[in-house]
Amino acid sequence: MNISSLEPIELWSQFEQLNAIPRPSKKEDRIRQFMIDFGNSLELETLVDKIGNVIIKKPASIGMENRKTVILQSHLDMVHQKNSNRVFDFDTQGIEMIIEGDWVRANDTTLGADNGIGVAAIMAILKATDIQHPAIEAFFTIDEETGMTGAMQMNGSMFDGEILLNLDTEDDDELSIGCAGGIDTNTSYDYEECVVNSSHMIMEISIRGLLGGHSGMDIDKGRGNANKWMARILRTLSEKFSLQLISFDGGSLRNAIPREATAVISFSNENFSQFTEEMENLIATFHNEYHSIEPSILIQTQETKSESKAVSNNDFKKIIALLCSVPNGVFRMSPDIQGLVEASSSLARVMISNGIFTTQSLQRSSVESTKTEIAMAVSCSFENAGCEVIQGGEYPGWKPDPNSTILKIMEDLYHEMFKESPKVKACHAGLECGILGKHLPGVDMISFGPNIRAAHSPDEKVQISSVQKFWKYYLATLKQIPAK
Repeated sequence: MNISSLEPIELWSQFEQLNAIPRPSKKEDRIRQFMIDFGNSLELETLVDKIGNVIIKKPASIGMENRKTVILQSHLDMVHQKNSNRVFDFDTQGIEMIIEGDWVRANDTTLGADNGIGVAAIMAILKATDIQHPAIEAFFTIDEETGMTGAMQMNGSMFDGEILLNLDTEDDDELSIGCAGGIDTNTSYDYEECVVNSSHMIMEISIRGLLGGHSGMDIDKGRGNANKWMARILRTLSEKFSLQLISFDGGSLRNAIPREATAVISFSNENFSQFTEEMENLIATFHNEYHSIEPSILIQTQETKSESKAVSNNDFKKIIALLCSVPNGVFRMSPDIQGLVEASSSLARVMISNGIFTTQSLQRSSVESTKTEIAMAVSCSFENAGCEVIQGGEYPGWKPDPNSTILKIMEDLYHEMFKESPKVKACHAGLECGILGKHLPGVDMISFGPNIRAAHSPDEKVQISSVQKFWKYYLATLKQIPAK
């Protein structure tokens, strides 16, 4: 079965077209032009703001002219990640999609359901001639995944809408009314190099097979962080015998939990048997600690070659101690909303090579003061080790409004359609709504969507039956938009 033959055909056919176009963050030129051409082909008012967001406006369907104008919003960019054994060029290739039972996934890459399903759902409304809806302002933002610059630099004066539906939530029984804000912490340090001992053997240590996932939505699931694991391995080995660190390469994207890491070390041939034994002990330890969470742990060693220099002994000790101690994971649970992570940090990227040690991490919180606190804790850890620290890309959280009119409408509608109440939640991810609200004061906002699992990882998938449920609920919501 082809993707475009799935129901609802209106949505899936648009999603298939989207996934044929490379759309990494900060490289949205092709997908932007695609959206411009799409709007123009429908003879709808199509605009591009100064930062590169696309707005397409469609008048109300017959009989809906007296309803409030609705802003339908999703982001155009997607996270690009692949498994290490997959040969794939995200800049030139479209996503290869596979249907497995009730799920659609990609062939060893991210799928782009985050937020392509939302974009496709909006496109389907814009194209439809037989769907009831109020006046629509379709708002397609850029660069959500790497800084939310599209939302940050939007022009609020281009909109008349009084209600905003964000289609970027990943559980079909949830209505999101709040989210975390975030801040990026990037660090660098020029370390002293030394010559690799010519009598040493050189070994590569690799960590593969971790689940990874979204560093907001999945941070509370206890999954392994490949960067922290590798630091732990190197620290443990260094306590047993003398070794040199030649390089470290872990993680890939700032907002994804690191799934893979590789380090190259050197040590005396005389220690090979002890090294092998210690690695076996460490591997057994990780399996014992994470067997119920990480089912596919793969930690391997192999002899290799390197012409690079090593990290000096003093800097090696300092860097590894820093990586082992820097805060990572859940920092604080919300005391007000049960089950909500309030603050967290994820050590997303580590690079040690050719005299330069760099890291990228992302701190999140639904409370501005604890966002400041966790960002301070991470910054101080690196500053204490002599690193240069640059913090930026800060964006606000979205404060929940339990008295929202659109929330009441959608709660009642969900109960009527599905005979149960939806879960009204704030999430730990960084939805654009917090930023959009700054530019659109007074606009009533809510976020919802179908079941998407393992976003930001090559295991990403979207549930077909859930998309069908979402579509029906989405259409019913548009019919229930109140009068002006």
